[in-house]
Amino acid sequence: MRSLNIAATGMLAQQQNVEVISNNIANMNTTAYMRRRTEFHDLIYQNLRRVGSTSSDAGTVVPSGVQLGLGVKMAAVYRIHEQGNLTSTDNTFDIAIQGNGFFQIQMPDGSTAFSRDGSFQLSPSGQIVTHDGNPLVPNISVDTNAIDVTINSTGEVLVKVQGSVTPTNAGQINLASFPNDAGLESVGSNLYLETPASGSATTGTPGATGFGTMLQGFLETSNVNAVSEVSELISAQRAYEMNSKVIQTSDQMMSTLNQIK
Repeated sequence: MRSLNIAATGMLAQQQNVEVISNNIANMNTTAYMRRRTEFHDLIYQNLRRVGSTSSDAGTVVPSGVQLGLGVKMAAVYRIHEQGNLTSTDNTFDIAIQGNGFFQIQMPDGSTAFSRDGSFQLSPSGQIVTHDGNPLVPNISVDTNAIDVTINSTGEVLVKVQGSVTPTNAGQINLASFPNDAGLESVGSNLYLETPASGSATTGTPGATGFGTMLQGFLETSNVNAVSEVSELISAQRAYEMNSKVIQTSDQMMSTLNQIK
């Protein structure tokens, strides 16, 4: 009975759906986390009577035919790049991006990763780095004797040292953007990698056309909506239960056939 296999694909699809939802809920408090949405496709159809075929020598055409679906499959896990809320931290090296763009992070192998997570710190040598010690691109070093550091909306890092009236420019934070943000590859630690699907990175100054601005002392929160995720979780659970009910019903039908004497 096809219904057994069809319902099994439905149960597997909803299991994967719940896994995506659970990952969203687990990352509700992850800085700049972008929620994921599961998308499904129906499987190939079996034609018992092909639509559009002729049904007689007179050339009459079958208007609808008979097509039996064979189930469902996961097509994609789409990442929703929607701006999260901004929360004040009063931390000098916490930076939020208001609008489009990604920070550029230099990885240990020399490659460049991208992130919306602006919770930066200073290395022992004064470089602005991530939690894992990976520096920003371009590298920016802050004088260890600095008494005040200001990062303005256009990404300029202005440092004031003891005895100086005018702050000096320690560097410029640039942002990267992509034609298709959803095509970036997630590699964990709030980092993304460029892929053929994302297109090539375009870099620019914050505030320029197509790029957001900087906000010092703030962080972007996760864009996960707890109420929406719980609602989706309940819906997935019900769909899983209905597919399991189909398997039970199909099994009972097969049992009835076996009992015929």
